[in-house]
Formats: sequence, structure tokens, C-alpha cells
Amino acid sequence: MHDFLYHRLHLDNYDHLEFPGVVPRTFIGALLVSLVAAPFVLVVNLLHLPKFYALVTVRMALGSITLYTLRFFRHKIRSKFGHQVEAFFVILTAIQFHFLFYCTRPLPNILALAVVNLAYGYWLEGRFYAALNSLIFATTVFRCDIVLLLGPLGLQFLLTKKISLWGALKRCTMMAFFCIGITILVDSIMWKRLLWPEFEVFWFNSVLNRSSEWGTHAFHWYFTSALPRSLLVAYPLSLFGLIVDRRVRSYTLPVLAFILLYSKLPHKELRFIISSVPIFNLSASVAANRIYNNKRKMIWNLLFIIMLGLFLISLGGTITTFMASYWNYPSGHALKRLHAIGESMSPETWIHIDTFSAMNGISRFCESDFPWRYSKEEEISMQELAQRNFTFLINEHPMINGFKCLFTEDGFSRIHLNPGFPPVLLVKNPKVFIHGNLRNMDLFDKNWPGCS
Repeated sequence: MHDFLYHRLHLDNYDHLEFPGVVPRTFIGALLVSLVAAPFVLVVNLLHLPKFYALVTVRMALGSITLYTLRFFRHKIRSKFGHQVEAFFVILTAIQFHFLFYCTRPLPNILALAVVNLAYGYWLEGRFYAALNSLIFATTVFRCDIVLLLGPLGLQFLLTKKISLWGALKRCTMMAFFCIGITILVDSIMWKRLLWPEFEVFWFNSVLNRSSEWGTHAFHWYFTSALPRSLLVAYPLSLFGLIVDRRVRSYTLPVLAFILLYSKLPHKELRFIISSVPIFNLSASVAANRIYNNKRKMIWNLLFIIMLGLFLISLGGTITTFMASYWNYPSGHALKRLHAIGESMSPETWIHIDTFSAMNGISRFCESDFPWRYSKEEEISMQELAQRNFTFLINEHPMINGFKCLFTEDGFSRIHLNPGFPPVLLVKNPKVFIHGNLRNMDLFDKNWPGCS
């Protein structure tokens, strides 16, 4: 998005050609979001505001797109289940930190989520081929793993005779070839080679099974960790919804199958199944509505009181997580502070950003113009750093030979339960260390606070 907005047609300046990442990703989503954000970024540039405001702009643009598709799904919930279920859906979504936080993150999973929301809306509306075609677009362009949702859903449509086999082959095959053609056309130009990105991702993750190199979890992790953290009160309510309303089962079972199939992959992350959250929220909303409507009955009244308590606990957890997330980007704060303190440095000031820092708050939107220069080169040993001509290092290591630690930046470490008020305290520890080359020792002694 940064390169579309600032480098435009100068493809040789694009970041992905120097730092391609483990697997290639499509540029279609970034292009669409950039088109939405471009008029607002133009205003930011005309006002000579820092590029950070452009970052906020593209995040807001992506969030608006995602929430607009979620709004489409919400309207279909109202048509199918009524206003009260819709209201509970809004409340449950609003108190789930992780889902709304992810809605503005520029990830292929979130671009796919926006399309999956449309598919859910078409599903409720009874437009079954449109739902399948939406999932085909999400699968072929943004995330190949959406096929694990497309399969169970298509099978259910066939078994319940919502679609015909011939109709599905005719309509969905055409859609698949169209989407594959679009992504190959756009991404082959951007990557400067013939390429279908999601096929390479599928080959890397599923055929070679190399995603496990980034960590593994047990088969049950999605059900015992990811879903409880993301859904909060909606988790038990969604299970209750399966019991009290038969209509919910037909919507929830394909999504449960999606998560079960995904659980076979050893490498697991919440973002991989984030597109299941809206359906679980629908099931939870139906259950909450049933409890609310029957609250005058004795047993249901007890359930209503318990539900209110869980809502409050979820809200408290969301507030706590929101506060913790503010401190989850120490390297971004460190780079901002480095720019402020070192603005009078000599020309050609080189900063090396290690992998940890690049993952914790630094993007190209955080970079300043000349004389600042940046390197994200990986696999440089600690000994080799001293031999390079870097002025500063933003690094996760507290000590590096040939450099002096100038200051540190704290990041969130853990939650501490406090017997007094407030009941929850956030514990922060030094996470990022900013080092200066000892060749510039005289400047550092005068202008830098030093590490404690």
C-alpha cells in the first residue's frame, strides 16, 4: 500500500522486490485499498503531515471496507432472524477486541474476511451460487485455505439440494478461471515473473508442510485457545445456540468443519480462522436473544444473570487487551523517538532494523526522508553488524560489539492481578534496544539518554 501510494509506477522502488518474504502474496487487495485511501493520502501530503497519518488512513480504509461487508452480513441477519438478534450481534462484535483489531490489519486473511462476509450475507439471503463464487474469489486470490470453508459449504448446498452439481460446475468453474486469470495478470506484473501467488502458498504450506517451521500447536488449540480468546462470551453462547435453534446448525456446522480441517495443519494462528467469527457471533446472538426473551422464567432468569456477568467480564477483558495492545509495538515507538532525537545527525544516517523490530511496529510508513536510510537485511550475524556502516541499530539484543546502547523501549510483557485498584496491571519490560555505532561516540555522549 505504501509503494502504490508513494512509488506508483516506479516498480523498481517497491519493497517486495528486495524483501519478498517467505511466499509471494497478491497485490490486488493492496491496490483496492490504496485506491480508496488515495484521495485522503493526497490531502495528508498536501498538508505536509508525517507519513504516519497515511498509515492511519490506509488502516482506516481497510477497516471501512471490512466493516462495510460485515454490515451487509448484519442486514441479512436482521432479515432472517429479526432486529433483536441483529442488536445482540452488534453488541457481541463490539466487545470482541481481537476481531475488530484484525479488521484494520493489512493481511491476506483480512482481505479474505471481507469477501467471506459477503458470502455469509448471500448465504442467509438464499443466493447460494453468489456465496460460493465469493468464496472462490477469496480462495484463488487472497487465501487458498478458504477452500476448507468452500468445500463443506458447497457439499452442504449439494446435499440439501440448494444447488445442482451441473449448475455449480458451470458457474463456479467459470468464476475460478476468471479469478485465477486476474491474479496471474496483476501479480505477474508486480513480481516480474509468471506467478499465481496462492498456488505457491498452497504448495509451501500444504504440500511441503513448511509452515510448521514457524511453530506448531496441538490439534485442539483453535477450540481451547484461539476461539475462547477471540469470541469471549460469544463462545459459550454460540454452543448454546446450536441447542436452542435448529436454523443455526446449518450455518455453524460447515464453519466447524472448516476449523476441524484446519486443525490438521500443525502451524496455527488466530488470523487463519478469523473468518469463522461472524458465524459464531450469529449463533451466540440467537442464543442471547432466546435467553433475553425468556428471562421472566425462573431458570432462564438465572441464565440471563449469568449472561450479563459474562458480558461484563468480556468487556473488561477487551479493555485490558486494548490497553496491552498499545504497548505491543515498541519498535515503532523506538523509531519515532530515534527520529526526534537524531534529527540533527549528519547526512546518510543508516538504520538497521532486525526481524523482531520489523514485526513489532515498523513499516515503510514510519520511515523519514533523506538523510535517513533503512536496511531490513536479514541473517546478518552479531559480529558482522560491527563491520557494516550502520549508524544505528534497532534490535532485540541489549548488547552488540562495536555499538553503544543509547536507549530502550518498553513493551507489554504480561498481566498482573492486583488486589487493590485497578484490579489488573500491565507489566512492561525492555523489548527493543537502540544502539549507536561507537564511531559516533562524541555525538552519543552529548545527545542521547543512554540505557539504564
